Amino acid sequence: MSRVLRVLLVACLLALVPGCGSDTRDPLVVLGPWTGEEGKAFEAALDKLDDGTGRTYTYEGTRSLRETLVSQLEADDPPDVAVLNSIGELTEYARRDELKPLAEASAERAYPPWAPTLLVDSRRRTYWVPLKVDLKSLVWSKRGASGKHPTWCVGLASQATSGWPGTDWIEDLVLHQAGPALYTEWATGRLDWRNPAVERAWTTWAKLLGKRSPKSVEHSLTTSFEGSTGPDGQPRGLLASPGFDCTHEHQSAFIRYVYTGDDVTVEPSARYLDGQSAYRDAFEVAGDMAAVFSDDPDAQQLVERLSSPAGRELWWSEADPAVRPLFPDTAGLSPPASATPVEREIDSLLTSRARTLCFDASDVMPPELRDAFHRAVLEFFRDPTQRQLGSLLQQLETVRVQVNTDSGVDRTFRPPQDICA
Repeated sequence: MSRVLRVLLVACLLALVPGCGSDTRDPLVVLGPWTGEEGKAFEAALDKLDDGTGRTYTYEGTRSLRETLVSQLEADDPPDVAVLNSIGELTEYARRDELKPLAEASAERAYPPWAPTLLVDSRRRTYWVPLKVDLKSLVWSKRGASGKHPTWCVGLASQATSGWPGTDWIEDLVLHQAGPALYTEWATGRLDWRNPAVERAWTTWAKLLGKRSPKSVEHSLTTSFEGSTGPDGQPRGLLASPGFDCTHEHQSAFIRYVYTGDDVTVEPSARYLDGQSAYRDAFEVAGDMAAVFSDDPDAQQLVERLSSPAGRELWWSEADPAVRPLFPDTAGLSPPASATPVEREIDSLLTSRARTLCFDASDVMPPELRDAFHRAVLEFFRDPTQRQLGSLLQQLETVRVQVNTDSGVDRTFRPPQDICA
């Protein structure tokens, strides 16, 4: 054996040479919710996010995020970093000691209300940071129809999470009719589902939607929130989908990717919700938060770089305008001159005009309660009677009590409660 080969073998045995020892630096794995054009933009940003060490990244995008992550955790093969939109799920993973507290540099970017601290083992820590955020409490309408009596488009189908567009309605109604304080109690499991304020939100939703034929109800239950597919194979939005005779849609800012023309306008939802004037400037928000599941220190550094101004700008530059991400604390990343009026309106609401931001209530709830909420919305939409509502609220209250009294819960753990800011 030559001297050079012997030296190389010793180096490999001592793991001094990358690529030949047991400590080979595999790519960091990032699991996230973005597919299609959103996924391509994020993956392109990852590819260009050089940390100077030559470390590479693999992105796994899936619409079945919870199911994928749960199976990976059960196989003891979690991703290094996962991006989730549910504070309830993140809280569950932190309680099980499956999340790693964030390093200080990332924790400083844990902007409220997207990333409240958690009390775990009698210590307050930050476990996730928002990478991308979304603005809810919006109504989209056909141009010229915003001042007219609205007829509402509703599409509730969304595979395993069908029903969430309806929970968004209920949440927005609770926020604007009862205010952020009661909304917080309800979202964090401290309020009975049979409370009159919660019940009123459901009955108001039924009144706003009006009387619907069985055919119309079934059409809404089976149609995607994106609307039907157009000749180009892309979703065209509910406002432009056959079978919907409607002028308005209650939907989050992300739906702008199907309404890229100038024939649809957007405005705050408050004036439609029979709420109090004191809460007109309150908005529901959602977000995609990055959390570290790995002991690899490079995973912490990756989250720090992704949440940095430079990381955001890189991601923004890689995305098509229709799927360009919104960020918390967006100073320095204002819409470009080419931005549409819709993009400018959303940016203005999120960054300056909104007075109170409250995180999506169902995404704060434990997964069991959130899923029951989704199912209840579907059942109520099919049969919006008072008798049915009473039964559904009792079922949801039963789930809430069961979750809160679960004997397996670590009593040093507390759910996040600072979900409005």
